[in-house]
Amino acid sequence: MNFKNILLAVYLTLVAMTTGWCQKVPLLKTTLVGNRIVEFIPQGFDSNKTPSLILSSTSKPKGTVPAGWSLVPEFELVDHKARAVLKLEGNISLYGGGEVTGPLLRNGQSIKLWNTDTGAYSVEGGKRLYQTHPWVMGVRQDGSAFGIIFDSTWKAELTTNDDEIIYNSEGALFRVYVIDRESPQEVLKGLAELTGTIKLPARWTLGYHQCRFSYDSEKRVMEIAENFREKKIPCDVIWMDIDYMQGYRVFTFDSIRFPNPKRLNDNLHKKGFRAVYMIDPGVKVDQGYSVYQSGSVNEVWVMKNKTEEYHGKVWPGECAFPDFTSPKTRNWWSGLYKDFLKTGIDGVWNDMNEPAVNDSDFPAEKQLGTMPYDTPHKGGADLPAGPHLLYHNAYGRLMVEASYNGILQTNPDKRPFLLTRSNLLGGQRFAATWTGDNYAGWDHLKLSVPMSLTLGLSGQPFNGSDIGGFLGNTDGDLWASWLGFGAFMPFARGHACAGTNDKEPWAYGAAVEKTSRIALERRYRLLPYLYTLFYKSSKTGLPVMAPVFFADPKEARLRDEQQAFLVGENLLVVPAFAKNPVLPGGIWEKLTLIEGEKQDKYQAVLKIKGGSIIPAGKVTQNAAENSFDPMSLLVCLNEKGQAEGELYLDAGDGFEYEKGDYALITFTAQKKNGNIVVKVLKTEGKRNVSKEIEKITANVLLNGKTYTGTGTFKNGVTISLK
Repeated sequence: MNFKNILLAVYLTLVAMTTGWCQKVPLLKTTLVGNRIVEFIPQGFDSNKTPSLILSSTSKPKGTVPAGWSLVPEFELVDHKARAVLKLEGNISLYGGGEVTGPLLRNGQSIKLWNTDTGAYSVEGGKRLYQTHPWVMGVRQDGSAFGIIFDSTWKAELTTNDDEIIYNSEGALFRVYVIDRESPQEVLKGLAELTGTIKLPARWTLGYHQCRFSYDSEKRVMEIAENFREKKIPCDVIWMDIDYMQGYRVFTFDSIRFPNPKRLNDNLHKKGFRAVYMIDPGVKVDQGYSVYQSGSVNEVWVMKNKTEEYHGKVWPGECAFPDFTSPKTRNWWSGLYKDFLKTGIDGVWNDMNEPAVNDSDFPAEKQLGTMPYDTPHKGGADLPAGPHLLYHNAYGRLMVEASYNGILQTNPDKRPFLLTRSNLLGGQRFAATWTGDNYAGWDHLKLSVPMSLTLGLSGQPFNGSDIGGFLGNTDGDLWASWLGFGAFMPFARGHACAGTNDKEPWAYGAAVEKTSRIALERRYRLLPYLYTLFYKSSKTGLPVMAPVFFADPKEARLRDEQQAFLVGENLLVVPAFAKNPVLPGGIWEKLTLIEGEKQDKYQAVLKIKGGSIIPAGKVTQNAAENSFDPMSLLVCLNEKGQAEGELYLDAGDGFEYEKGDYALITFTAQKKNGNIVVKVLKTEGKRNVSKEIEKITANVLLNGKTYTGTGTFKNGVTISLK
């Protein structure tokens, strides 16, 4: 080797040492796997190193890739860690990434994908939260859109620049899926085709939920329930946080404060409430505790090595953790719900499942807040053995799969309700979510809108924030302002942390109590519309709560509006805090649902879209009460004097709807000869709704005025404009 070559070799070695070793990875395979959905597999990809826990099923070839397909990711290995880059051209608005802080519009943003217990979103400035959604959607100037899935669970970082989307993982090569369609809505349908949709929830889950860490006794729980009914504030669900347990042992009940959970749940049911109880993954290490005994006998725990269990501190102290990568473990966990749910529990809340571990007594450099990266997981069936660095982001997703199956096996005639703090893209198939431990402040109040919108744009429509803020004390002004729009989020729950003030709707005095009642009465009037939207979402994957640019994806001025939002296509919500919101053009009439709402400064302004019919009911105290006595149709005509809308009905729970016991009703309205005729256009399904809906009241909003008429489901309604 001559001197120049030696110098060159030294130079290249120094470059490699300072900049990292980098290797371009060519594509091995490019396959069309759906309608304008292309799968990209790099050379060297091995599913035993990066299994898919995101897709709902194995993708299958569907033909040839369309000619001129331009969205092609580039793969690299940097220091033996896989990355993918998608180059962008033109002016593109970027969205997604799942659970994120910051703006709705994600151009110029970067997030860490490593599920983390982050109170008040304080870890790394809010760039690392509880969930992982390696997904980005781009919307072009012409309203067409694309989406990209990085099918990996390895610890990673996702950067969304104007000219490129970068996914840097800390693991092996992975697959990428790109969807390219004519609108953002169609792209989200493509996302659902790959990752699945939510299951249709029971109707009661769409009511208002009240929670606290913790209602610490049966007596206190019933006091809360009785207050709701005495004050006639609608509510469907009371939640039990960890203090119902015996020493924080999961699947147990405190013998003094919750001595008879079946009696408690029966009493709640008599008052029209459902009960949801928390279950964490950490199982107290206690040789006298049946769950720990059973887990040890069945060898389900995460192990440090072949002979030593991994233990980490959580609420009960030293805990063992189920290794959910193993099918045997998931089946064992599912079986724990049988006796637990037989007490009359209606739903389950999986928390702390990042998994979170309290290692604050470790040296700072060893504090990870979870298991060490190299902690081994067994795997099994389609999942290979692998380190925690691979499976951490999927831990919550695998836990909720096991929980969902256990709930369903115990109560096969009821739709499971499961809420989770940690999840993975695709995990919406098993659980709803909330945005974690937020703070009682105006910044988090405002942040709750883009956070929920972004989750909806990332395949998780059943989501919401802790109304009022979980951490810190909440004053009446903040509570009323939050509930005024939070009542229209897909998941509506008030929650409070231990040590903070009471945060029930009546806790702030008579005026705020009245505001709270009005806000929740507005939600309950719209439950028929919300239930219809959830039905549609379970079929299509479209969000229940959507950004206003969905009203006109070509309209650039709407792209970064993150104060106002849509509920479905036809209802616009403008929170009271909104300052100069950018709203869609066209016909939008103000909608009044409850007497007194116009005079209440905290209530969000509601607007109904021209050309739409929104089904509504009367005010009820819970979702099980008859809402259709009479049913209301809220009508807003388009420029042609026409309107249309849908109502979905079934039993509200169970699975008979899958056998045809449902009704999907299409209503139409037509202005003609000085009258507006509202009637049923068609009905799909086998359900006989004549006993559920007899009388109809139609309210037509036209040029700032409301015209009202009554009629029947069979004959419709005719309203004179004279």
